[in-house]
Amino acid sequence: MTAGVLATVDPTVIAEGVNLMWVALVCFLIFFMHAGFAMLEAGQVRAKNVANQLTKNLLTWSVGILAYFFLGFAIEGVIGSLTGGGGFSAGAFTDVMTAADGDWINSWLFGAVFAMTAATIVSGAVAGRAKLRAYVGYTIALSAVIYPVVVGFTWGGGILAGLGFTDFAGGMIVHGMGGIAGLTAAYVIGPRMDRYAEDGTTNVIPGHSMTFAVLGTLVLAFGWYGFNVGTTATVFAVDGGELALGGYAVVGRVALATTLGMAAGAVGAAIGSLYLTKKVDTLYVANGLLAGLVGVTGIADLVTWWGAILVALLAGLQLPLVFEFVSDRMKIDDVCAVFPVHGSAGVLGVLALPFVHVDGFSASLLVSQVIGVAVITVWTVLATAAVFGAFKALGQARVTPEHERDGLDVSEHGVETYPEFGKPTVATDGGASVVDTTDGSPRADGGEEAGTEIKMVTAIVRPDKLGDIKTSLAEIGAPSLTVTNVSGRGSQPAKTGQWRGEEFTVDLHQKVKIDIVVADIPADEVAEAIRGAAATGEPGDGKVFILPVEDALQVRTGETGPEAV
Repeated sequence: MTAGVLATVDPTVIAEGVNLMWVALVCFLIFFMHAGFAMLEAGQVRAKNVANQLTKNLLTWSVGILAYFFLGFAIEGVIGSLTGGGGFSAGAFTDVMTAADGDWINSWLFGAVFAMTAATIVSGAVAGRAKLRAYVGYTIALSAVIYPVVVGFTWGGGILAGLGFTDFAGGMIVHGMGGIAGLTAAYVIGPRMDRYAEDGTTNVIPGHSMTFAVLGTLVLAFGWYGFNVGTTATVFAVDGGELALGGYAVVGRVALATTLGMAAGAVGAAIGSLYLTKKVDTLYVANGLLAGLVGVTGIADLVTWWGAILVALLAGLQLPLVFEFVSDRMKIDDVCAVFPVHGSAGVLGVLALPFVHVDGFSASLLVSQVIGVAVITVWTVLATAAVFGAFKALGQARVTPEHERDGLDVSEHGVETYPEFGKPTVATDGGASVVDTTDGSPRADGGEEAGTEIKMVTAIVRPDKLGDIKTSLAEIGAPSLTVTNVSGRGSQPAKTGQWRGEEFTVDLHQKVKIDIVVADIPADEVAEAIRGAAATGEPGDGKVFILPVEDALQVRTGETGPEAV
């Protein structure tokens, strides 16, 4: 019976319905990649710039989508037609507004999520110093003109498509273009304060959360299946009145290349990191996984299985080498490594296609790929430099040194991402309770003895010893104290950290500062109680200082002197 019902259904209806559902699902997956970009970039910037980076990710989508709807989508068609030998029609600028319902998914939405991916890549390169207005202005320009021109040259049937340039899912058109734009923008704006010393050496500025960076990487990798596999946009086609596979005919190859690509990219970056730093750097591995995906994105439908592994391995391997060259030799401060992850990896992938093609090597394809990469690169560099150069000439490209020092969260948005970070309101010992004194309640003065001189005992100790110290002080009748989270250095040796393969020195260690004012028990007893509870026998246990206090005033009662304590 089911077979009989299906026989009466127009196969074009089935094909269109399934294809629309598939493309819609793919678009949702690609949109979800923005959550990955937000986490990845937020993890690689300093804590004082996290809200700014998240805001840029939100606005990339918001203003970019509008710019692409009203102008960008039409520009793609116009540039494709003009450079492909066609004509110009003013109606192209209103076609999207009157399109058939299905075309809003198959054409506009599918193009929009790719455009927004290219746009959001740039934010990671200029993090920590670009003014919000400059970044938003560039996002509008990229979404409305810069990226649509590239699409018009290629997927839009323009001049590069006519020459045979091939890019399956945007390895160069989306990622390569975004990475090159990010590098150009970072060069024009200049490096962050203190990124480079006066003698030219590179200072490492670590990001605030490796956890965010790695989780963002995995979210991106998940969404990438929509990016690559989803580009096999037609599940069904109708051939001679019967259903047949459309783009889905190569879905297995694309899925395989994507999966092998992310794996080989991570391995390649691990090898490159091990070569450069003698350690397998976590962030390099995460970035390498993405670089491997970028490397196979443009060639996934035509690459051999071994070719996918080789290209992704090289894409991951080049990442630490290219990042070091860009950062240390070119002195370009690419905060989130967008060029080695997206730019150079995208270029490598599409240029490698003639060598790993399922049909064997093709010299003509190599020529087409080289020309395509050159044209896209030149256009992207010139257009990006023009936009950011204009903002720079107007003094609007980057924030002031004072705002950069304070952080863009406060200066650009008036918020703090972590308002309680490092504040003394956080109990570092888990809120250990004090021990009762003999009268059953802690006393603010620790006991009373008239005429005793007021003194302050200040201790700087390890944070993990705070609970023991509180207990010890309560046992001698001095439970009242003030605690502040601080950092400093003394006899404790400095440590060496690593951020994306670059070493930096940690010579300011986290401590807690304890202030205790006493007027009734000997200050040396308090100091000895602290020493006994804080000692581990290792350098860095801290110090205790005893200072005289001239007077005291209790706010509630107005009492002064020892009675106020």
